[in-house]
Amino acid sequence: MAAEQTATLGMLQCRISLLPISITLLSFLSCSSSSTENRIQLDKSDCWTGAGEWQIPVDTGGFQIRYGHELVVHTAKYLGPRGSVARITNGMNCQNCHLDAGTKPWGNNYGSVASTYPLFRNRSGSIESIDKRITDCFQRSLHARAIDSNSQEVKAIKAYILWLGKEVPKGKKVKGSGIMDLPMMDRAADPEKGKAIYLTQCARCHGKNGAGQKDSIGFEYIYPPLWGPDSYTTGAGMYRLSRLAGFIKNNMPHPIDYHKTLISNSEAWDLAAYINSQPRPGYDISSDWPNKKSKPFDYPFGPYADSFNERQHKFGPWTWVDKKY
Repeated sequence: MAAEQTATLGMLQCRISLLPISITLLSFLSCSSSSTENRIQLDKSDCWTGAGEWQIPVDTGGFQIRYGHELVVHTAKYLGPRGSVARITNGMNCQNCHLDAGTKPWGNNYGSVASTYPLFRNRSGSIESIDKRITDCFQRSLHARAIDSNSQEVKAIKAYILWLGKEVPKGKKVKGSGIMDLPMMDRAADPEKGKAIYLTQCARCHGKNGAGQKDSIGFEYIYPPLWGPDSYTTGAGMYRLSRLAGFIKNNMPHPIDYHKTLISNSEAWDLAAYINSQPRPGYDISSDWPNKKSKPFDYPFGPYADSFNERQHKFGPWTWVDKKY
């Protein structure tokens, strides 16, 4: 079996094309499971859980899907600072934010991507394809230089995402997909309270300085940096407190899942406030949210269609917002 897998990987590697790179920048970023063919959950009582790598078909199409899976799990190996295909990203892996290769319930997974895209997104004010979303994530979350949407790498990641969601009915958003929305607090999220929680619950993996931990050869991150030059940018979805807090609640400390969480809702908000108060790469958001009225309640950059300032939008309290956002 090991020899067969090695041969398959060798064939896969032969299919890797050189990534076309432009000098210009692009726009970048629980539930039980029963056994079905692809372990996909669509029952009302269950959450979606994506299929595992072992279920990727062994055929011509499977090579591209497998390469997409490999890119999600080991992005830095191919596209990081020492990447074998190109050297355009900050060294994080897609899997650092899309847990278990984008299959974990409430782990920022890809469950409803294939079923809902193309999708009109208020952030860009346009209809976006899956290809656009992938390239957007590369620059916003991986702080990458341009990646060609026609490259074998983008095509492979897209093929993997489509394969994961192929049994989800078109137009349906399945339970457990993406990130859970947490109830909002009546008080502002507190970075100082978050710091105390971070030092006791998070620092052992991500470091006191938030720099993360790399593997033994320093090639890719086992635990990603939460701030600093190699972390996600201010244009990433995780820079919104609601996204980061929801992610923390059901997934951290690793390997927590939604079945038995360790951190309370308020602690998740405070942790998110602390992490997103730390320095990180900037991003040109001048073209984001062309309709000011469509900005999320926790979007930290003005101008806004209301009278509240950037600090209150970022940290709250969001008492003026519909609690059912």
